[in-house]
Amino acid sequence: MKADVYQKVTDKIIADLEKGELSWLKPWSSGNLEGKITKPLRHNGMPYNGINVLMLWGASVEAGYLSPYWMTFKQAKELGAHVKKGERGNLVVYANTITKTEEQDDGSEEERKIPFMKGYSVFNVEQIEGLPEHYYAKPEAIIDSATRISHAEEFFAHTGADIRHGGNSAHYSGGSDHVQMPAFETFRSPEAYYATLAHELTHWTKHKSRLDREFGRKRWGDEGYAREELVAELGAAFLCADLELTPEPGTDHAAYIQSWLKVLKEDKRAIFAAAAHAQRAADFLHGLQPLIDEEQQSEGVAA
Repeated sequence: MKADVYQKVTDKIIADLEKGELSWLKPWSSGNLEGKITKPLRHNGMPYNGINVLMLWGASVEAGYLSPYWMTFKQAKELGAHVKKGERGNLVVYANTITKTEEQDDGSEEERKIPFMKGYSVFNVEQIEGLPEHYYAKPEAIIDSATRISHAEEFFAHTGADIRHGGNSAHYSGGSDHVQMPAFETFRSPEAYYATLAHELTHWTKHKSRLDREFGRKRWGDEGYAREELVAELGAAFLCADLELTPEPGTDHAAYIQSWLKVLKEDKRAIFAAAAHAQRAADFLHGLQPLIDEEQQSEGVAA
């Protein structure tokens, strides 16, 4: 039965990718005191526009900033605050025109507008200390902390992984060997939280001291990256099945790997290899659970 569940999940991922049902929505929510903000904001609350929106969105996603507010070093200082030591600014650009008067051959003068663009650095308020309180983002509670699922909590706790909470990014950091998760309360459902944690803990198993899994990844988005992400997606699906968690198994998983469908199409064995690695990862995490007695096993109590 378990093998059938795994196969169905694998088949659904491929089918979704082939049908193009790929729109991905993060399963957690960024909240702040002003409500849901879609554009980055200047220190005075005015929104950025154009290319600056894309650049600051990208910077926020990469760094995991919750706050939409950005300001220059000088603006922070004028507010009695200071940029934290070692923090780096992010580029924004300012476009305008200058008017230049030029003398023509006949002696007349003509005004000509010359477009120009200059760049400057801004810092997210999470890089700044001492600002008025309203600048700092606070997660908006989406689900009640009382809705945690006890057997899932116990399973992930028994792995012994270094799991840290905070910020707006879910990822595994190989350098410090820890899993970073947004706060539980910011996910749209308990199942979304545990599915995301299962994904990141599957990445955690690739460490040299564990399964030593390496696909030759050299940069973000390359083939090695694609293969590891596929392993994590399947590993999370397998663990959710084992823990009897019921998020929609195909939508988010399929969308998450949309950029890497090329690997699956070029290598007909890729999905099978990924499923095998994912199974080993799931088995490894199960192997970290405390032993249960034979009577419980015979009764089918979940590990």
